[in-house]
Order: sequence, then structure tokens, then C-alpha cells
Amino acid sequence: MLQKTRGIVLKVTNYSESSVVAQIFTEELGLQPYIINGARKPKAKIRTNMLQPLHLLDMVVYLKEGDGLQRIKEAQASPTLYHIPIDIVKSSVAMFLNEVIFKVLKHAETDRQLFQFIYQSILWMDATQAPIYNFHLCFLMKLSRFLGYLPTIPAEPQPYFDLVEGIFTKNLPSHSYILQAPHTALFHAILSSTYEDSPQFHMKQEERKYLLTQIINFYKLHTENFGVIHSLQILEEIFH
Repeated sequence: MLQKTRGIVLKVTNYSESSVVAQIFTEELGLQPYIINGARKPKAKIRTNMLQPLHLLDMVVYLKEGDGLQRIKEAQASPTLYHIPIDIVKSSVAMFLNEVIFKVLKHAETDRQLFQFIYQSILWMDATQAPIYNFHLCFLMKLSRFLGYLPTIPAEPQPYFDLVEGIFTKNLPSHSYILQAPHTALFHAILSSTYEDSPQFHMKQEERKYLLTQIINFYKLHTENFGVIHSLQILEEIFH
């Protein structure tokens, strides 16, 4: 049986001399591992350059029950990304976000709303001509809504944000997983911002680095076995 679906490429590993296994988040079937025979051959039908981080695909796949490797009948890049593959800043952000997304997705769990959010976010990042130095911060907090732990934005400013409880508070928590002034206000701005507005709030490089570290800590506290983000150092060098 065949199934048409859109897909977002997340992780590719070599499988044999010429084949790869691609972890692809699909709209209809959730996260699936697909073996692609001959992908590294010069005349491959599905080439490795189609399988870069966060590339978008239209696919026809075979449906096979179980948790084993799946197979793709047809795949094509659609829509084509024009800037992420060649822009060093956008490609670095894509690599970072790709790693986070892969860590938080649950295997084979269909979530069309989450898929649509990630899909449209990729298209926005590829198309925008505005600076994207705050985009990844906004993306991570918008993503947290689909994972069940988006903080509630208070009507009035609060001096602290408790990363463990995921709440703004006027009382200093007893643990060290907190944000406080001036970072609380910056974090509030990130939570409230659209992608279009994100370049408008300015912060120093050290403030951005600190906030990203704390957002990753927030993810670690609320995601089982989150682990280490290996692409974080590359991202910090790009925005240095």
C-alpha cells in the first residue's frame, strides 16, 4: 500500500557503501526511518543533496507495519529551499534547530499541527531578508507549545522566571534554574514576539548566548533524555 505525504528531513546516517537511512518527520505518519538504497551514487533517484537538515519533501512511501526501516517509492524537493543551503547563518541555524527537533519528536507519532508549524517556520526562515539572530530563540519557545510546556505570559511583569515550574513569579525560587532581570524582560519579549518582529528587540551577544543556554536548560528540564546539543558551539560562533 502507498501513502502520499510531505516530509521534513531531520537526520541522515550512512547505511552501507551507497545507501543511507533518513529520519524524516512526515505529515501523515509522524517520524519515520527510511532506507534509501543507492542515495550516494552519482545517478541516484533520491540524492543526498535532497536530504540536508530541514529540507522539505513531497513523498510517496510504502506502508509497512512495525518499527523497522521503511521505504520511499518517490521523493522530490518541494518546495525548494533557496537560501538555507547556501547562507552560512541560515544553514547553521537550521542545523541547530534540526538537532533540537529530532530530540523532542516521538517516533511514529502523527502531529499535523506540529508538522505545519515546523514546515511554515522553515519556509519563513528561508524566504526572509531580515536578520535572524533572534529567530531560533522565538522558534524554540513557539515549539514548546506543541510539547506541552509553553509558559503563560503574565499580564504584569514579574521579576523571576522559574524554569522548573515554567512560570513567571514574584518570589525568588529556592533552586538555581531561574531567569531574573534584565533577562526576564528579554525572555518575555521572545515569548510575545512574532518572527517578523523578532529582529526589533535588541540584545548583546552575551545576553543572547545566556538566554539560549537557559532555554536549552528549560528543554532539558521538561524533555526526558534530552542530552547535549552538539551544534550549539557552531551557532555561538556564527552569532559571535
